[in-house]
Amino acid sequence: MKKILTIGLGLALMVSCNSKKDGYTLSGTITGELDNGTRIFLRTTDSLNQLIAVDTAVVENGAFEFVGVQNNPKLHYVMVESAMGNIPLILENGDIDLKFQKDSLSHARVKGTPQNDLFMKFMGESRKLSDRARSMQNDMRNAAQQRDTATVTALREEYIEFQDDVKNFNIDFAKQNPNALISVLIINNLMMGKVIPQNEVEALFEGLSPEMKASDQGLKLKEQLDNAKSTEIGGIAPDFSAPTPDGDLLALSDVKGKLTLIDFWAAWCRPCRAENPNIVNVYNKYHEKGLNIIGVSLDARAEDWTKAIEADGLAWNHISNLKRFQDPVARLYNINAIPAAFLLDENGVIVAKNLRGEALEKKVAELLN
Repeated sequence: MKKILTIGLGLALMVSCNSKKDGYTLSGTITGELDNGTRIFLRTTDSLNQLIAVDTAVVENGAFEFVGVQNNPKLHYVMVESAMGNIPLILENGDIDLKFQKDSLSHARVKGTPQNDLFMKFMGESRKLSDRARSMQNDMRNAAQQRDTATVTALREEYIEFQDDVKNFNIDFAKQNPNALISVLIINNLMMGKVIPQNEVEALFEGLSPEMKASDQGLKLKEQLDNAKSTEIGGIAPDFSAPTPDGDLLALSDVKGKLTLIDFWAAWCRPCRAENPNIVNVYNKYHEKGLNIIGVSLDARAEDWTKAIEADGLAWNHISNLKRFQDPVARLYNINAIPAAFLLDENGVIVAKNLRGEALEKKVAELLN
């Protein structure tokens, strides 16, 4: 399922930066009625992007505090007991000041440390763009209800131009703030959403400060950029190995045929499941002529994975680390949306990508007949 560039940010970040303080003090002030003893949760995400608990504080007279050490600044989330939503902030050593209203977490204000100041600068402009988007969407909805087709058409054209404004805002922010943690994430989103060509993503990355390039997130981005080059058509497909449903390790090199399809999918992915009958048909027609398939599942539960294999009649080789998009094989191939597929010749050269339906069978027939 295609991921697109979004203004709101929910991905985890880690970077290294210098700080004058050995630890952090996160001081929070809440306006609005909130009982003393209400719990405030500080959370972050693990390697699978799942929320994990970091610390808990309690409200006393509208205030709370977290104290600790965070040598590698990282995006965290402040959550209020029995309240919807969360407040993203960058936890880094220093004095961080957080102010918000109980019923309006999305408009919280964070200041006091360099990365949070840059983060709030970005979010402030992002909110203005979000307001514009909502306004246009409401106008389009009203015009559609009134069957005012001329206005709907005009608003759609305006919205296309607005999307360019969003893209340019993100690009300009990353260029103008090369030492901002948020710039690393912006570049990552531009790449993952395929919003700009790969060479432009690489140019933005090269414009980052040495500190951001050497940060944890910067190093991950560099790895993704390198992987993207190696998985382009004409490149040699990187080898990999992962567990089969039986728990044995299986490598790509073990299953290569005259033609090999690497199919990234998951039991929960509806477009993947809809495409499976076509892949089964192609496999049945061309397996004896040299077509092999290795399915790479981005499921999280073995039971879901194996049931889908059986239900869809997928009679080829399968592997999975059961880590969704954090699967090492998926990361090696820069997979950020599924279904995704790579077709390899007998030498492991990538000859086609993401073919579906008739296009897949046509290409396989062309190469094997």
